[in-house]
Amino acid sequence: MRAIILAAGLGSRLLQTEDRLSPKCLLRFEGMTLLERHLRLLRAQGVEDIVLGLGFEYQQVEAELDRMNWTPRPAITINSQYTLGSVLTVHTVADALTAGGDVLLMDADVLYDERVLAPLVAGASANRLLIDRAFEEGDEPVKLCVRDGVPVELRKQVAANLAFDTIGESVGFFRLTESAARRFADIVAGYIDSGRANLPHEEAVRDLLLEQLQTPTHAFDVADVTGAPWIEIDFPNDVVRAADEVLPQLEPLPLVTQ
Repeated sequence: MRAIILAAGLGSRLLQTEDRLSPKCLLRFEGMTLLERHLRLLRAQGVEDIVLGLGFEYQQVEAELDRMNWTPRPAITINSQYTLGSVLTVHTVADALTAGGDVLLMDADVLYDERVLAPLVAGASANRLLIDRAFEEGDEPVKLCVRDGVPVELRKQVAANLAFDTIGESVGFFRLTESAARRFADIVAGYIDSGRANLPHEEAVRDLLLEQLQTPTHAFDVADVTGAPWIEIDFPNDVVRAADEVLPQLEPLPLVTQ
């Protein structure tokens, strides 16, 4: 299994310390960056093959990897046009998507623990989405709608006439089988070729999801992580909530052996 961590964005909605911007994956909680937390949790689940999709101030991320002396060192791809949508960052890691085996596609700006990650990686192979039913309504969360156990929508704005029995927030982590990852890479390439590089990659995941409603080839299942602590960090208030509300709920990080 391979993990692709998307960390290219500018993070302009989140002004960092010393009046400068840094990649959000370098936010520190109790002295540890989000990046190191990702790597520790993935290693605990047996995932060592990791690719970082970087862009803005990627040198700072490389410096953090140097500091950690993490081995095996994650591979790095650079999206030089990081001000565009995250779908372009996914396009830069297309080789990792199509290299074989299941793929985890993960946002870098999430503070979470093993109770979120473990259900995602469980089992030999799967197309899987994570849902948190205890979410705050609003325009910002990406909603995941489920009908009879089948995911039927993945978007911030849900059509009023859509039929579903469960709705929650998508955690922003996706698992794809080898065949689904290859198809996803093709969908993403179509976005780039048609001038839609400014869109979020969730739109391409949605296209793949809707395809499975027509054919079982890439059928998705859903893992419910309601109650597990996690937060996506987009705004300054999210940093406060992460430190005050989410961090105290996290399980101790696993020990690292290099």
